[in-house]
Amino acid sequence: MGAGTLEHTSDWGVGGMAGVQVGAGATSTVPWAALDHAALGLPATTDLPSARALDALVHAAAGVAYLKWFEYRLAAAMHAELVEPFEDEDRRELDAFTRCAATIATTMSVTQGAARTLLTDAVALRDRLPLVAECLRDGVVTPHHIRTIVSRTELIDGQCYAALVDADIARALRRPGSWSPARMETMVDKMVHRRDPDAVRERRDAAKQNREFTVETGRDGMATAMDTRSAEDVAALAEAVRRLAEQVCPKDTRSKAARASDAHYALVTQTEFGCDCDRPITDCRYRNIDLEKFAATAPRIVIHLVTDTTTLDGPVPAPENERVCRSPQHLPRPTTESTPAAESDTGAGSGSAASASAASVSTEAVAAQQVSSGADFEVQAESAADTTLTESVVTKSGSVDPVAAQPVSPDTEVATGPVSPDAEVAAGSVSPDQPDVTAHAEAAGGDAAGDIIADDEAAGEEEPGDEAEEGPHGCEESVGLDTVDGVGFLPGIGIISGAHVRGLAADPRTVIRPLGDGTDTPLPATQPSDPYRPSAALDAYIRARDLFCTWPGCNRPAWDADLDHITEYDHTHPDRGGRTDATGLGAKCRFHHLLKTFGDFVDDQYPDPTDPSRLIRTITIPDGRTVLGPAFTGHDVHPGLDTIVFGDPPAPRPPGLTERRRPAPRSEEKHARRRQERNRNRLRNLGLPATPAEAADYEPPPF
Repeated sequence: MGAGTLEHTSDWGVGGMAGVQVGAGATSTVPWAALDHAALGLPATTDLPSARALDALVHAAAGVAYLKWFEYRLAAAMHAELVEPFEDEDRRELDAFTRCAATIATTMSVTQGAARTLLTDAVALRDRLPLVAECLRDGVVTPHHIRTIVSRTELIDGQCYAALVDADIARALRRPGSWSPARMETMVDKMVHRRDPDAVRERRDAAKQNREFTVETGRDGMATAMDTRSAEDVAALAEAVRRLAEQVCPKDTRSKAARASDAHYALVTQTEFGCDCDRPITDCRYRNIDLEKFAATAPRIVIHLVTDTTTLDGPVPAPENERVCRSPQHLPRPTTESTPAAESDTGAGSGSAASASAASVSTEAVAAQQVSSGADFEVQAESAADTTLTESVVTKSGSVDPVAAQPVSPDTEVATGPVSPDAEVAAGSVSPDQPDVTAHAEAAGGDAAGDIIADDEAAGEEEPGDEAEEGPHGCEESVGLDTVDGVGFLPGIGIISGAHVRGLAADPRTVIRPLGDGTDTPLPATQPSDPYRPSAALDAYIRARDLFCTWPGCNRPAWDADLDHITEYDHTHPDRGGRTDATGLGAKCRFHHLLKTFGDFVDDQYPDPTDPSRLIRTITIPDGRTVLGPAFTGHDVHPGLDTIVFGDPPAPRPPGLTERRRPAPRSEEKHARRRQERNRNRLRNLGLPATPAEAADYEPPPF
């Protein structure tokens, strides 16, 4: 049966040999260039001023997303007709899927691999991620992010909770804000780990057994070596390579990547490494680097891992209303008894344990030479529950009441809300003599999650005497989600599972440093002697909160970025602006920091009026367009960050007779102009007039 249909398809292909081209078919199509641009919302010409050209670019990007969604829908329709009827019985080497992909590849003049990817993504969006597909259709997400979402959710295919993950991701995508590839990966991994803790742990155990070292011979006498190891080992190795690769003078002729390759080989083989500039050895002190001396004098490598104390304690029971399937893709199961879903809608489900004081894990490695040669990390253990320590004392409460998980509506954000203010927290302290305090965060171990429940109106009315039947809100089968586990964030790597975090925390080389003492006492925001410099606690908090550079689209980890004063710090008159506090600082990579400082870009950051614990970030480009900052931050990975507060910076000291004075009229004018621009943007965002001209035309809405 399958063979006959496929032969028919082949006959159709032979019959279409008479000069058939891409876009030509039974019905003639109008070339895109001949379509009415006005009907497409496009300008009639591309010769436009930069501001209008940028508007057209934004509109065209939304159109590209829609066309890509349309392309996926067409590919999915072809898959439904040519593949699905035969995929369960077709054992040929060139099966129906291969032939369907070949049809697309031949017609579109693309490779077979590209056509297979198109079909795979189209089916995944149709069956596994329908809500994400709607985001693509509406221009909420760009096409280049779809491959990331599809590939990183592949292992939940066929699971009952796949619909829940789809809803979680779609809800996050529809938040206002921008996305970078790294933020997108972090968000998707967070949602998958939230719903799939057991499978994640099993996959990691299997992956650890399959670690390997491989060599692939390439062309031109080159080869590629690949070492597959745990994320923390690779992060330590990468840092060791980076440090050694930086031991060159500015006249070194190699690229950064080439220097890293040479540094890695030198570390592995214990051979020489040095600068390749053409200066004499007496003029360049980097010509020959003694690896033993470098390893002995180099500071320890610290790998920052942001996590929660609840994650360190282990998984917690999942809410009852999340333990059964809510997927509308599955048929309901008829029954005359109340279902767990119905019971959970009338009463509160079991919740997760309250979050404790934010904690961080830092895995400290020895110098570069020892890391590269496989030596153990330096041993320095510190328990979060040991009350006898003198350097960092942590006191846990005797009991922690679980937070009841209330029913969540489909409009509620999943796994991103702040923890309950009533949750008990564990106490801890950050010693002022610990400048290398690492990542810090706090969150409830089990976040409240929404359910995908279909409209009950489709159930209809029951006739008297008929057997009651459940509405189409799910199959009511167990999804195996008995526990909810937290996650950790490893800069440069991304999300890791709670089991992985606990494995690192149990290592005696690991140091755990909670942030704060578990009370509402504000933490110090600045260095005692310098109000311009943030405290170690604030430094760690900003980096854990921002995750990456906050410039739209940037992937640079916050731990490798600068902490920038959003409003320029006035060293002469600190009271005029530029506060060193959680609201006034943000992570920016060096490039975007320089672009903000010396370019005409104006950034702003202020508390969200609807949720003061969160921040609204904006970048105003030179032509006046304002772009929103990141849509996904550390608050969404560790919602307990919302509960951490910092004190006000110290009051500026009165000027003395020996105070240094630097008249800088140009800087003051620039700072004043930027403050005015930020104020105007805020007024416009609130729908209020920002200029005298706008005030003259402003008419408040009738009430």
